[in-house]
Amino acid sequence: RHALHRLVLAIVGALVALGVLLRRIDELLDLADQHASRLAQSDERLLELGLVVDGLPDADRGVGLRKRAIFKVYVNGLYVPQKSTDAATLINEKGARRASLRMLRDVDADSFVSAFTDGLKANLSEAQLTALKPQIDTFNATLKSIGEAKKGDVINFDYTPEGGTRITVNGQPKGSAIPGHDLYAAVMRIWLGDKPVDDGLKKGL
Repeated sequence: RHALHRLVLAIVGALVALGVLLRRIDELLDLADQHASRLAQSDERLLELGLVVDGLPDADRGVGLRKRAIFKVYVNGLYVPQKSTDAATLINEKGARRASLRMLRDVDADSFVSAFTDGLKANLSEAQLTALKPQIDTFNATLKSIGEAKKGDVINFDYTPEGGTRITVNGQPKGSAIPGHDLYAAVMRIWLGDKPVDDGLKKGL
């Protein structure tokens, strides 16, 4: 009888401890969400510094946080001539634009390129991918030339009607300009298409 009583007490004690642990986990998750929110707001302010695209001096800006599982990957600041809540309008805008990624963690070159490649495949038809293959190949080669994307890096994807798509890392140009509006619209679909890489990021943009 005493042994059974001790067993019951042990079980009750274990359940109480489990309850305390679960409450602590909930508290930690809440703190993580609050920290992510503050981080996004902080990086939003950082993105305001020195980001002017030629022909786009008074840009409107949307900001979204890219997360993968529990990890924060980058903050994306989208600068357009006129802000819109319609994704199709943002994708098909013909004027000068900038998508500015501020890295929040290190991402190796292969993973960085694969993320863009997967995003394009998810949001473009086979016919569109085939038509854009030369531009996409050039785009991917430029991304590969970046190497590892380091925490704190600012990677800009700029578009102007005259110059096409240009990529810079911390202000340094990478590769050559890629002509044509269709490629930039395709890249925008990675974040704003029907199958965005992150629904929360799309909402922020």
